[in-house]
Amino acid sequence: MSKLFLVPTPIGNLEDITLRAIRILKESDLVLAEDTRTSGKLLKHLDVNTHMQSFHMHNEHKMLDRMIEKLKMGTQIALISDAGTPGISDPGFLLVRACVEEGIETECLPGATALIPALVQSGFPTDRFIFEGFLPPKKGRQTRLKLWAEESRTIVFYESPHKIAKTLSQLQEFVGGDRGLSVSRELSKKFEETVRGTIDELIIHFTEKAPKGEFVIVLEGKK
Repeated sequence: MSKLFLVPTPIGNLEDITLRAIRILKESDLVLAEDTRTSGKLLKHLDVNTHMQSFHMHNEHKMLDRMIEKLKMGTQIALISDAGTPGISDPGFLLVRACVEEGIETECLPGATALIPALVQSGFPTDRFIFEGFLPPKKGRQTRLKLWAEESRTIVFYESPHKIAKTLSQLQEFVGGDRGLSVSRELSKKFEETVRGTIDELIIHFTEKAPKGEFVIVLEGKK
């Protein structure tokens, strides 16, 4: 029976992949990878020889029908992203939705994702939180920040290093400089770091220390 497997891959440390994930990658007929060059290194490391095909944000719309037909014909497909869980700020949603509409079975394996470690080690409440992915680059950005000013739940979102200064400045403007913040970078990697403090304090920190790496920001909810 055909099935689409969504397989999480390590976000940095190559040890962070499950035995089951490796088995599924080996047993599948096709691996859809966000970047075949990046994923090729991982699959080689895992001794996985399954054929790969690129599936990313620029081609997923035109690839959908072809992949659905393959699944209908009995092909077992494993979808992976460059790092983390497919569909979480990475391609995957459109293919899963199409499978659901066509009655094709899907299964997402548990595994690595950056938002949960950052949330858990932030020290902020984890019983209720919202995940916002990436902030809109322009349109809708200020609207989102104004909503966050009144949000009582912990807020988790991703940010690129070259936008950290701008984002912290906007948080200071719309949310207030005294709100608690936890910024994690390079999770699971050699230079992993989490910095905690108020928005005002972290603006000073990243003014003195240039931001590098992949960032997850956890914002304390309004008290």
